[in-house]
Amino acid sequence: MRDRGHAGYGRGMASTAANRVRRPVHPGRKRLALAVAMVAFGSFLPWVQTAVGNLSGGNGPGLWTFYGAMFGLAGALLPMRRLGAFQATVLSVVAVVLPAWQMVRMLRLVGTEGWLPGPGAVLVLGGGVLAGVAAWQLWHAPAADPAA
Repeated sequence: MRDRGHAGYGRGMASTAANRVRRPVHPGRKRLALAVAMVAFGSFLPWVQTAVGNLSGGNGPGLWTFYGAMFGLAGALLPMRRLGAFQATVLSVVAVVLPAWQMVRMLRLVGTEGWLPGPGAVLVLGGGVLAGVAAWQLWHAPAADPAA
């Protein structure tokens, strides 16, 4: 015996969910989500490798790039494209400027001897470039056709 007095139980709920039309995800949102993952992961990896040891990004500018990644995550999840494009732009600026500044600072302090850019700085920089591409796509490209 089935209780038909409660809405949402039984076969009626399944048929309603199966008929729901979902909008396709904009390609810029997919790129922004990948950029967020790259920046968030790279923020805590080593940014500078030396013979003495590695310098983690989480102790310095990597924390700020992680904050930018969380701001970019909101842009990837929000349904408003222009706002997502703005948030992707902020992430792009933060994730490109901070690793570049860190490398220029190391070049001025130490020169080219004894250190290498770490995988974290490279990953964050790559994520920043990808966020810039996603921002351009979200701002300029038309929305995906919901009928397709």
